[in-house]
Amino acid sequence: MPTNKNEGVRLRTHSLDGIHWIGIVAALVTAGIHLFLGVRMVPSGMGISFVLAGLGFLGAIALVLIAYRRRTVYAVGIPFVLVQFVLWFVINFATGPKSFPADIGTLGAIDKIAQLVLLAVLVALLRS
Repeated sequence: MPTNKNEGVRLRTHSLDGIHWIGIVAALVTAGIHLFLGVRMVPSGMGISFVLAGLGFLGAIALVLIAYRRRTVYAVGIPFVLVQFVLWFVINFATGPKSFPADIGTLGAIDKIAQLVLLAVLVALLRS
């Protein structure tokens, strides 16, 4: 139990190093893209799923910044990002009308690069 009544939730960034910040930036990029695209597609199911994914990335960033069970966030983040990546490929290319890699598009490329960076960071952080 906290002894100080002013002790609530606060940023705990002193223990974050460069790799954490790379992951945070990558997560912010993919969150921003998901929210941007999702808001444009709401109220469709795809739009809602994009908004929820974007909020999931932002929530994970918040948990890391307040140092709430960081290792758990890393462990949950790995399959979360992998599922995002696989679903994107299946929906757009395996069962969709687009051709890989010709139809990736700028936002798709930026998002997937950010997710690959984030995935590598999460694996590295979980292994450390």
